[in-house]
Amino acid sequence: MTSQTFDALCIGNAICDVFAHVEEDFLARESLVKGSMRLIDTEEAVRLYEKMGQTTRISGGSAGNTAAAVASLGGKTAYFGKVAKDDLGDAYRHDMRGTGVHFETPALIDGVPTARSMILITPDGERTMNTYLGACIELSENDVDPQVVAASAFTYMEGYLWDPPAAKRAFLKAAEIAHGAGRKVSLTLSDSFCVDRYRSEFLTMMRDGTIDLLFANEHELRALYETADVDTAIAAVREDCALTALTLGAEGAMAISREKTVRVPAQKVDEIVDLTGAGDLFAAGFLVAQSRDYDLSMSAELGCLCAAEVIGHVGARPERALRQIAAEGGFSI
Repeated sequence: MTSQTFDALCIGNAICDVFAHVEEDFLARESLVKGSMRLIDTEEAVRLYEKMGQTTRISGGSAGNTAAAVASLGGKTAYFGKVAKDDLGDAYRHDMRGTGVHFETPALIDGVPTARSMILITPDGERTMNTYLGACIELSENDVDPQVVAASAFTYMEGYLWDPPAAKRAFLKAAEIAHGAGRKVSLTLSDSFCVDRYRSEFLTMMRDGTIDLLFANEHELRALYETADVDTAIAAVREDCALTALTLGAEGAMAISREKTVRVPAQKVDEIVDLTGAGDLFAAGFLVAQSRDYDLSMSAELGCLCAAEVIGHVGARPERALRQIAAEGGFSI
């Protein structure tokens, strides 16, 4: 077996996040579904941006946020994601490497621009995402470095990346390499609408062992099993996947294996400012803990600790070193 170099390899859409605070009626006027993620074209991206008012730009993308958080925890992480050779792409690469993430995916030359997601934050902290994928859809099997995959305890992919066919093939190639090297493969469902598009494929990968660890929130898990009852969904996923990490918002989180289920409370937060990235940072904590052979309770607790940091400020990446927060919480990373 190749020696372990990385706690997690994260594969996802390399996206620059553009944040704006809006009122509830803004969503109504634009006919946007609160809390959803929709894909938009260049024309819609320009139109919506003009209406957003004051904005903040931060390098993001679901798996990119997770990779940055793993590094902030003191873990070692790598990232596969496609950016263009443009100003946003150069800034994204600089930001990722600056956090300590190994990011060597070649840039797209003479193609579409780097992706960006316009994130509308309502007063309750909920986020509604409008995403232009741009260069993201060009991620392919050629961008999968077998040595990096084989050296990663977990290969982690965001469900959003299931939309572009080439990226789907890239993930399946990475999963095969990971399992061949004795490593584990993880998927986050990302969004209920994403689940609706690819339910059967996600279930197949869980049932055939392609996915060893599933990440989901309550809404996504219920969508996966087309049920209004979360207990029914939990019972089903216990049979379908070796391990599931389920986030429950203010109610904390659960870790569900075929042998046992554990539940941990959410960490207290003084003020919820922005829920963007909460699931991404939970995944970072859980992945690092699992790569270090922590038990399920400690893995879920570390995930909740990381999630609590990011919802206290705008942006989906930690402002304070997660390793220090973890140490204060009794974790040694």
